[in-house]
Amino acid sequence: MSTAPLNWQISLTAVDHPDAATVLYEYVDELASRYYGRPATHPEITRVLGDGADLREPRGALLVARDGAEPVGCVGLRRQGAGLAEGEVELTRMYVRKAARRGGAGARLVGAAEELARMHGAGLVRLNSRKDLVEAIGLYRSLGYRPTDPYGDDPYAEVWFAKALG
Repeated sequence: MSTAPLNWQISLTAVDHPDAATVLYEYVDELASRYYGRPATHPEITRVLGDGADLREPRGALLVARDGAEPVGCVGLRRQGAGLAEGEVELTRMYVRKAARRGGAGARLVGAAEELARMHGAGLVRLNSRKDLVEAIGLYRSLGYRPTDPYGDDPYAEVWFAKALG
């Protein structure tokens, strides 16, 4: 059971909505800063974010978690992309603000993404990560994701996981 506040809500959100833009920017900022070992620059962040087409229908979707009106995290699903077979989706852009971590928000976001994947007929969720993102890897393992063969063309991917949806 989650210890996240009861007023947290997770909903489909357009990638260009201000709440989505805020948490996606924070996600890339944290990820890039950890990778480079220094604060990421605005051009680096916007280059990684791109236009968000992979998180727009029909290719994908974005879920945003909110604590009241405040966005606290996000997770994306890609239904199309390199290395994905029919019936597979990719979980991507998983992020929870530091102040909201350890309260169950990550597990709730992944659970909501898995439910959305089921609604779209997916039987398998794939994801990739970097080895230094130990918190994320721990979360994925705790939720039943298991190591799998590499897929796709993400140049930063170092570990790959998959979970069959029951």
